[in-house]
Amino acid sequence: MKSLLRIHLLSLFLVLFLHPKAQYSPNYEFRAAWVATVENIDWPSKRTLSTEEQQAEFIKLVEMHHRNGMNALIVQIRPSADAFYPSSLEPWSEYLTGKQGLPPSPYYDPLEFMIQETHKRGMEFHAWLNPYRAVFNILRSSIAPNHISKQHPEWFVTYGDKKYFNPGIPEVRDHVSAVVKDIVKRYAIDAIHMDDYFYPYKIPGREFPDQSTFQQYGKGMTKNEWRRSNCDSIIVQLQQTIRKTNPKVKFGISPFGVWRNKHQDPMGSETRSGPTNYDELHADVLLWLQKGWIDYIAPQLYWERGHALASYDILLRWWNEHSYERHLYIGHGIYRAGSNTAWKNRNEIPEQIKALRSYENVQGSIYYNSSSFNRNPNGWNDSLQQNYYRYPALVPPMPWIDNTIPPQPLVEKANEHTYKLAYKGEEKIKGFAVFMHQGKEEPDFGNSQLILFIPGDKTAIIDLSKLPETKNKNVLIASVDTDNNVSPLRLLQ
Repeated sequence: MKSLLRIHLLSLFLVLFLHPKAQYSPNYEFRAAWVATVENIDWPSKRTLSTEEQQAEFIKLVEMHHRNGMNALIVQIRPSADAFYPSSLEPWSEYLTGKQGLPPSPYYDPLEFMIQETHKRGMEFHAWLNPYRAVFNILRSSIAPNHISKQHPEWFVTYGDKKYFNPGIPEVRDHVSAVVKDIVKRYAIDAIHMDDYFYPYKIPGREFPDQSTFQQYGKGMTKNEWRRSNCDSIIVQLQQTIRKTNPKVKFGISPFGVWRNKHQDPMGSETRSGPTNYDELHADVLLWLQKGWIDYIAPQLYWERGHALASYDILLRWWNEHSYERHLYIGHGIYRAGSNTAWKNRNEIPEQIKALRSYENVQGSIYYNSSSFNRNPNGWNDSLQQNYYRYPALVPPMPWIDNTIPPQPLVEKANEHTYKLAYKGEEKIKGFAVFMHQGKEEPDFGNSQLILFIPGDKTAIIDLSKLPETKNKNVLIASVDTDNNVSPLRLLQ
């Protein structure tokens, strides 16, 4: 029976993405914002905030994104080999208190707090780590005595004004893997997320200083081949670490938006970007997708539609054709609002959303950066709330991680408009989904509109009088598990 249900819901999932215009808003769509902590870009706003002020700021932040229709936050918890949580491996981040190694006062665990506040609203929490940046600015960053760069100076190189782990050293990969294992083991995160900073972007006229390491470990490869091999190795090691520690935790990468240009490689995109993932950052992200080493990819397509060197539309189409059956979320540069004529256009982000919804292999969006939403740029908060994200969406499930369908919720009618929902399954769930359906066909996930998500792992109450749009329409409910699998729908009215 479970296998039949899995096949049924998988077909509905495919219908949803092959025919996204069939409903007003997709029932499955990843919607997230990046929350940068390095240099206090997004949170906390200052390094001198009290615990109470930090928590109040985060609650305000997560509430704003929840109102805008987001179903996930991607929060930077390790910006420079430091931690936004208590760790025996790395010191407290300076961006919390102004001094690296100094815990917040009164004491609390920021990561645990953020996960709880995010999950409380039915949203996922993706823990964003920078794999190789160790000191953000060697001239002014606060460095604690127990920082790894002081314990193992032989693991690091200085390039420009920053200090980096040397990716060619095996012990470096082991350390990063240990950090990830510690996070995945101790915290109820939904994913480990890494951005585009593998090998750093090139500084004109300067070579990344890893020649001696290359001579030791190169084994007959060219330097560029060896550097890509180093990045491949850390990805494989991290994927294995995550799967062994908690196989339900996802692993995602957000690379620079151009893998390679077509003039460099027949497989490349019709772009003329200077840097590329493959050639400059030495991150062969296509290989990682092909091998199934990562669960999702979120290329940073921060260019506008029609950009002369790297058009959003061209890259969107290219990534859609190269996702290799892994999830593809598009990174939008909302921070660019007002920066030039194209980004003064109120339709830029709405058109980007409409464009990605027309592709079968694109499952959603991530916006950089969180604080840009504070000013409602170009009215885009309003556009999301009133139009594109008017209805909620569930995070798309990953059947290669889990595809077990949860049982339907039980329903008890309390009065004319109110129903009590109960979940009796053994596995914990994320909550209950409420759908609206109008039409003569039999209602199911593919032809009904998700209108409400109620977080909760056991019980919930729904009052239809507070959902006036459901009058004279079918209302259905379903259980949603922590892997975003949806039960068969049950009719309420």
